[in-house]
Amino acid sequence: MTGKDIEHTDERGYDPGPWWADLGTWGAIALIVFGALAAAWVYFRLPGTPEELAAGYYQAARIITIGLVIVGCTVLGRRRDRAAATEEPEEPERA
Repeated sequence: MTGKDIEHTDERGYDPGPWWADLGTWGAIALIVFGALAAAWVYFRLPGTPEELAAGYYQAARIITIGLVIVGCTVLGRRRDRAAATEEPEEPERA
């Protein structure tokens, strides 16, 4: 039996990543909207608003920022994919 035939069940390289990594574009837009609603909630001082208003605005800004970063990364990734797809080699490379 070789080392390739053995199944490894305790791989240490697995990292689930942050909670927001797989949201995608629509999830990011939802975060932005949710952050805006949270800021409006703090502005109108509805029930559950922290006593220190700056803390509420800070939390809302963090949610909006995460959404904006995800949208920006998604847009840049799509632009790179389009640019890579349009760049076709004129001559096939010879070995």
